[in-house]
Amino acid sequence: QAQVVESGGGLVQAGGSLRLSCTTTGGTRSINAIGWYRQTPGNQREFIGEISSAGIIIYADSAKGRFTISRDNTGNTAYLQMINLKPEDTAEYYCKVTTPRAVVYWGRGTQVTVSS
Repeated sequence: QAQVVESGGGLVQAGGSLRLSCTTTGGTRSINAIGWYRQTPGNQREFIGEISSAGIIIYADSAKGRFTISRDNTGNTAYLQMINLKPEDTAEYYCKVTTPRAVVYWGRGTQVTVSS
């Protein structure tokens, strides 16, 4: 069973930046894609973007310009760099790991709070 752990969340003032990390350990020898999502209470989880094993990155339109996804050389850790944060970016941020066999693992999330 793979474990997916997000980190890097916290409290930041509007206009600030944060970099979130998503690390996958155990359970799977390869990763097909790592995706980033966010969710606020009472709302559905919102897609932010995704990076594939080939390094192809796609973003939701709402994320273009302020959010950047990258990964390390192992492919087991992905990052979400966020700049010019706004109070409406306040949410729990989640990482989704998909294996080549389409098995999906979710992390437990990391909270990002942006104060005005």
